[in-house]
Amino acid sequence: MSLTRIHNLSISLDGFATGEPQSADAPFGHAGERLHEWMFRTRFWDAGGTTGVDDAFAERHGYGIGAEIMGANKFGPPGWQDDPDWQGWWGPNPPFHTPTFVLTHRPRPSIEMAGGTTFHFLDVSPAEALETAREAADGQDVRIGGGPTVVRDFLAAGLVDHMHLVQVPIVLGRGVRIWDGLEGLEGAYDVEAVSSPSGVTHLTFTRKIAS
Repeated sequence: MSLTRIHNLSISLDGFATGEPQSADAPFGHAGERLHEWMFRTRFWDAGGTTGVDDAFAERHGYGIGAEIMGANKFGPPGWQDDPDWQGWWGPNPPFHTPTFVLTHRPRPSIEMAGGTTFHFLDVSPAEALETAREAADGQDVRIGGGPTVVRDFLAAGLVDHMHLVQVPIVLGRGVRIWDGLEGLEGAYDVEAVSSPSGVTHLTFTRKIAS
């Protein structure tokens, strides 16, 4: 069976994966781009960027992915459901290049974009969304793309096989936290930490194989 994976999810020292308030002008709220500066400096993001440990982790994002699941707050700012012309943040050729399933309580017809991305809108449970995405992935893995609420829901449901978090040395104080309600989560995973000269720490959680 295909794996369910999370990659390049940046969190602050106090566990927030986004700030507040979110808007069209501030997708990550008061956090701005501070959570993602480590990635912007890599060759994965910019052909003239750095190599090394950050780049090595960042580029794993796309290998073997056949479908993506994301939450409503990743697809657009608050209120996007009221704009029938909204097609996401990414322009006519989004970076996913796979079937992409947006979880929302207000579904709309699918949107076919350039480059192989088709957005489908679902009002279903995490388990049901994963079953649908796996069918679309055709044997490849499914990426849970965020935001933090969706990631937390999939972790709570025991549906994540591999997770790559990047702990960034900033304190946000408010926003949306990853860890709320997930006490003891680490017991189900083998956890590894790799420090980078950039100051971030890469944390990988790999589901333990049942004995």
